[in-house]
Parts: sequence; structure tokens; C-alpha cells
Amino acid sequence: MTSPSWTSGYVAELDYTHGYYREMCPRNLELAMLSRQQAHSVNRPLRYLELGFGQGLSLNIHAAANEGEFWGTDFNPTQAANARELAAASGANLKAFDQSFAEFAARDDLPEFDIIVLHGIWSWISDENRRVIVDIARNKLRVGGLFYVSYNTTPGWSPAMPLRHLMSLHVNLATGEANGLGSRIDAALDFAERVIDSNALYFRANPAVAERLKSMKSHNRNYLAHEFFNADWHPMPFSQAAEYLEHAKLSFAASSNLVSHIDALHLTAQQQQLLASIAHPLLRESVRDYCENQQFRRDIFVKGPRGLTPQRQIESLKSLRFMLLVPENEITFKLNGPVGEAQLQAEIYRPVVAALAEGRYAPKTFTELQAHPLLKAVTPPQLAQALFVLAGLGHASTAHDEAEIQAVRGRVHALNRYIVERAVLGSELGFLASPVTGAGVHLGRIQQLFLRSLGRGKRTPQEWAVDIWPIMEAQNQRLIRDGKSIVTAAENISELAAMGQDFATKRLPILEAAGVTFPVNAEGGVAPNLSIAAA
Repeated sequence: MTSPSWTSGYVAELDYTHGYYREMCPRNLELAMLSRQQAHSVNRPLRYLELGFGQGLSLNIHAAANEGEFWGTDFNPTQAANARELAAASGANLKAFDQSFAEFAARDDLPEFDIIVLHGIWSWISDENRRVIVDIARNKLRVGGLFYVSYNTTPGWSPAMPLRHLMSLHVNLATGEANGLGSRIDAALDFAERVIDSNALYFRANPAVAERLKSMKSHNRNYLAHEFFNADWHPMPFSQAAEYLEHAKLSFAASSNLVSHIDALHLTAQQQQLLASIAHPLLRESVRDYCENQQFRRDIFVKGPRGLTPQRQIESLKSLRFMLLVPENEITFKLNGPVGEAQLQAEIYRPVVAALAEGRYAPKTFTELQAHPLLKAVTPPQLAQALFVLAGLGHASTAHDEAEIQAVRGRVHALNRYIVERAVLGSELGFLASPVTGAGVHLGRIQQLFLRSLGRGKRTPQEWAVDIWPIMEAQNQRLIRDGKSIVTAAENISELAAMGQDFATKRLPILEAAGVTFPVNAEGGVAPNLSIAAA
């Protein structure tokens, strides 16, 4: 593939997706460290840097919803322009550049950062660029600071690497530039399928690779372009990534994916015993990847590792606030993982969830939860473990203190208002920001349009439906029910109203507690309590 020289072989012809990655949320990173009894020196207000920010949605949500100074660079000027547009909407303290990593590293105005993050790009860049990133971390990450990196890894990717090579060859050698990258990717996928159908021995020996191809064909082509068809594509074993980052004085501390901390979901009893017998952390983590057939890692490294005793871990938790993110009655205590089912202890988790749900889901400190009458029989370590697991499952989150919530609320409302206005024309931005958790909250297009109607002073689901239907009708869009398009305006409005009632009952109370809803108008006022008005 011929690319402009400034891309360094990275795909620029197709836009990257507008993804949001909670793993990079500052409070999620801090909680993951605490769950692994690891200390850090992240200050508030933050100094936070994202390298290769894509369309900039994660960076903008975090900049709007957290106090601090946020920086980012992405070589693609279109993506940098998108990031700046979002930042202008919120008014966040965000500096977004379209510089290469080397150009960015040469700047003379860079501060020391508390947190540096990068999602995925470690696998898709040259060795030269990886070394520039290591230099940035060595020179600009403060002592005690956190470095988050996610990347494709082996052994999980090993069987499919020849498939990617085959498809990349076809894109480069068998199709013309004039066809456009999207159509060339389609042709490469079809070609790979023909090779499989020819009874090629490699695919007979690796049947899971053929299944992976079927999965790939269902993905958005923009995603596939960036995931598989960059000139550089290097799934890397954990030990090799750790060796790179050792040059920046970084040590592995934890996975940012809190679910992966639940050993019973991912490891057999024999595997847990095996890992417990391995003293060296790099060897232990590498063996874990073999046990799990890991293909994507979400790693937190720290500059200056320091362990926490169990007592200090509990002390560190005491001032933290937690809130529930899903309705109490939707939380189940049976979990499914790669090695089977795990049953959460209902006598611990049920009262913890009930306590978190009280007061219309308002945040509560660890100390307040400890003192709750429902939790008299729950020990501090049990409460800590329950909160870590609930956060890992996406059922709960840490929350800012009231001072930070008030400091960020205005710009979060401005960003959310901008995003729901964009929902009028499409669904590319699937997340809003929470001034309470400092993180993104997933909302589909219709749900965003419900919030837009709320912000326009519409008080009931029926009013929302009447407000939204002209938008859909003008774009020749219809709702789908039982696999069929709903035809008439009256039926679409009725279906929208029913969806709105469900949204108002189940989702809106939590969105209100998380501060995602915004004032009725730009001049001020308070968003009506629609969960009551809709009843």
C-alpha cells in the first residue's frame, strides 16, 4: 500500500473508529493499582498524556471529566482536528497535536506527566517509534507515575499471524490502488476464504484461524484497516514489551482490566497453583498468558514500584467513593469465564449492591459502606474484594469527591450536549461523559436522543418520541421490531415512547446520579427528574 510519507506506513486512507476505552480512565488505573496492592504517586489535578489518540473521544471524555492538564498527539491531522473540535465544545484544558512521536518528544514545553497512556498502537508502529515512546516515558513520566499500554500479544495471536500476512500480501500485490482500501480489504478477506476452502493444510491444522476469519468479515472495515493492515504489525510477548519499557525505568504493576484479576474466571485450580509457585514476576505473567491463550494485554507499568500491605490497601480505600452503574435488580452473581462458571458469594455481594443502590445510587465512601447496617457481617477485605470485582464487571465505579465533581460538571455538560446534538445526524459517538466517575458512559443513539429531548424541556417519554420521530423520518429511518421495519409514523412514535419509558425507569436514575444529564438550556436550570415524571 502506498501511503503519504508522514504516515510511517500507518493506515490513513480510512478513518479510525470513534472508540472509548475505560481502561485508560485515570480513576480506573488507580483502582487497578490498588487492587493489586501497588502504590503510585498520581497527583490531582492531573497531568495526563495520550499518545496516538485516534479520534480523541477517550482523551476528550477524560479531559472534560477530570481536573487537570491533558495533552495528546496523533500523527493524523484529520483525527487531531476531530479531537480539537470536541475539546472546543467542552472547554477542557486539552492540548491536541498532529505531530509524530519524535516531533512531540522534541517539544520544549512538555511537563512531567502523572499518567501516560496509549491504546493498541504499540503493536502497529515501527521499532523506531516504540523507542521514541520509551524515551518520552523515561524523560517525561514523573517518578511514581503510571504508564498504560495495550497491545496484541502472543501466544494468542500466534496461530493467526500467517492469516494476517496472507491478507496483507493480497492487499499489496493482487489489487489495484484505484480500488480503494475498503474494497481491497474485502477482496483480501474473500481471497483468504478461497485459500481455506481449497483445503490448505495450514488451515486444516489450525481450524480456529478459519473461525477467526469469519469473525473478521463481520467487523467494520475501518476497524479492520487499522487493526490488521498497517505496514507495521507486531504482536509481542509480554516479556518483550516489559524489556522495552525497562529502559524507561518502568516495572509491570497490574492489568487495567479488573475482570482479569478474578483468577477463578480465567485459571483452573492447577494453573493457579502453578502461577503461585513462580517467583519471578515476568516469568509468572508470561506463563499466565499461555494458560489463558492471551491475545490482547492491557498493562499498567509504574516508575518506581512499591507494594502495599493489606492494611495500607484498606487505609487507601477508606476515602474513596464508589457508585453503582447498573440497576440493582440487573446484577447477577453467577459469572461465566474461559474456564467455567464462578459464583459470587451472595451473602457478601447482595448487601454491598443494596447499600450502593440506596439514596438513588448516590456515591458512598468505603468508610460509609463499612458502617452500613447491611454490611455488619462483611469484613473490610471482603468489602474491598467485592468492590474490585463489581468495578471489573462494569457494575460499579469509583467516584470523584464533591469538589472535583463541581469543578468539571460545566464542561462535561457542554461536551454531552455537543455529542447528543451530533446524534441527530448519526451514531458515531457512542459515549457521554460522567462528571462523577470521571469516565465515559455508553449510550446508543436513541438513548442519546432521549437525553437531547430531556435537555429541550420534554418531560415524558411520549414527548421524547414526538420530538425524535421527525429526525428519523427526515433521514428515512425506521425502528425495527421482531426483525421487521415499523412502517407508520404512529407505530414508530409508539415504539419510541415504549423505549423511552423503559429508559426512564431503568437507566435514567443512574445517569442522573452519574451527572450525565444536563440542564434544560444553556442559561442554566436543572434537568427535570424524568424518572419521576415518566412514572
